[in-house]
Amino acid sequence: MTDTATRDTSAAAGPQPKRSYAKMAADESREDYSLRYAPHSFRRWSPTMVASTALGGIAYLADFAIGASIVFTYGFTSGLASILCAATIIFVTGIPIARACAKYGLDMDLVTRGAGFGYFGSTLTSLIYASFTFIFFALEGSIMAQAMHQAVGLPVEIGYLVTTLIVIPIVFRGMGALAKVQAWTQPIWLIGMVLPFVVLAFEAPDAWGAFASFGGTEGAGSGFSWVAFGLGTGVALSLIAQIGEQADYLRFMPARTEQNKRRWNLAVLAAGPGWVIIGAAKQLGGALLAFVALEAVGKTHALEPIAPQIEALKPWLGSFALPAAALFVIVSQIKINVTNAYSGSLSWSNFFSRITHRHPGRVWYIFLNLAIALTLMEMNMFAALNKLLGFYSNVGIAWIVAVAADLVINKRMGWSPPYIEFKRAYLYAVNPAGFGSMVIASVVSILAFFGLFGEYAEAFSTFIAAGLAVVLCPLIAWATKGKYYLARPNPVNGPHVEVPDVTATHACSVCETAYELPDIADCPVQSGPICSLCCSLDAECKDVCRTSSVPVLMPVPSVPAALSAPSAPPGPAAPVVRAD
Repeated sequence: MTDTATRDTSAAAGPQPKRSYAKMAADESREDYSLRYAPHSFRRWSPTMVASTALGGIAYLADFAIGASIVFTYGFTSGLASILCAATIIFVTGIPIARACAKYGLDMDLVTRGAGFGYFGSTLTSLIYASFTFIFFALEGSIMAQAMHQAVGLPVEIGYLVTTLIVIPIVFRGMGALAKVQAWTQPIWLIGMVLPFVVLAFEAPDAWGAFASFGGTEGAGSGFSWVAFGLGTGVALSLIAQIGEQADYLRFMPARTEQNKRRWNLAVLAAGPGWVIIGAAKQLGGALLAFVALEAVGKTHALEPIAPQIEALKPWLGSFALPAAALFVIVSQIKINVTNAYSGSLSWSNFFSRITHRHPGRVWYIFLNLAIALTLMEMNMFAALNKLLGFYSNVGIAWIVAVAADLVINKRMGWSPPYIEFKRAYLYAVNPAGFGSMVIASVVSILAFFGLFGEYAEAFSTFIAAGLAVVLCPLIAWATKGKYYLARPNPVNGPHVEVPDVTATHACSVCETAYELPDIADCPVQSGPICSLCCSLDAECKDVCRTSSVPVLMPVPSVPAALSAPSAPPGPAAPVVRAD
């Protein structure tokens, strides 16, 4: 949101001028509360609809390429063990994160702030997450360009540009458009996903037996190797940050009530960590298709999902195998790349709003994310797939495991607040519990990845990252007695306050827009309530609220209690709360 007001340079000069927002940034039908708590009034989708939309975003075929690359490099036995181990780690760490995002209506960045990283500490993780979105956009875009080259002879360099431009109109319109695209394309995707394996079951029933004894194309052999297992797991764990993209949908989950709690729990489990069950199956399926096609198309093309799809469909579809496979690949890649572009725009928005105290609107950051992705495609990043993803895993897993450790261990032990506090007004700039553990785990594991500690440490660098993060985050929180989680108490998040309706709104003293209670903080400079985004964008207040005594301006209820209570339809807006 662009701050068009002229701000007083003295924080002590009293309430500052009102803020107006650029048209794009003020339109929440496009913004989707990109830097905010998602209010209950906006969460109009059912748990089933949110889950199906989130799962629609995992239609990507990078799993096919990743699985094939792992098995081709390390052999079937080690590759299978790697894929299953990585899936288990991703599933376990994804459960608490998915539940937190769905319960509190927050995206991954806002959850990270309050789960041990601090207000500016999570800025680094915003970059990590943004890099995940543009790396995988480039990977998925490369796969789509390969399909268009096969189908119509379009040069891949031009195909990269087409795959980039095609998603912009959809992502520009936000969650509503994404939900429609995922729903409309789901039947085509399901048919295209299942059909090749049905054909193989009839036409090549012995393929799985031969595949199970496959020793890879690099001489790894069909037996188990610990080094190959560690390296393969590292590649598969590059997908651990996918939980962030799932969270970008899960934050729109309606409140959990007695009436919907079973559907809610199942939807969050399926759309959160549950994506990796499908993902692991796709990795193994992609490796199988690539193995079957290997002799016909060669190693290079077998690793490109379009070629194995064509070979699998030929026995039944003949000359129609090419257009059918191309249609499936293009639909799959559009489904995932609208999610990559959308999540990237959220991540860049969070990053730049804190660094520059400006926010022109989520939609403008779509172009930044896509420009970086297009550059990676033109540099042919697909050729260095294993090394790139293996390196990224070390940082991604350190971040995700640190957040999960805070949610599961620190909060239960009382070293971390029992709720997620994401507002600048109540947070320290950096919390060493999460941020410190992530940095230490990342540095040590990256050094191991580059061979500094020997062959086995190199192979198991991602395990080193995970182990250090899960140990150091609680250890630092315990050693500091949780001191760096809250810079000051939040008066409306006390554990003993009952709330009749968390959807009651309060007007921000700066932008004069009404927001629900969880998005509001007490501001001594404004002498009244301030919304979380106006608070983030304020460059002049010098964070005096963290050092001065702040009156309780809003004697209203506990957010966690409200979010777990049965929700009622929003009534009339509550009176504006102001302090004279």
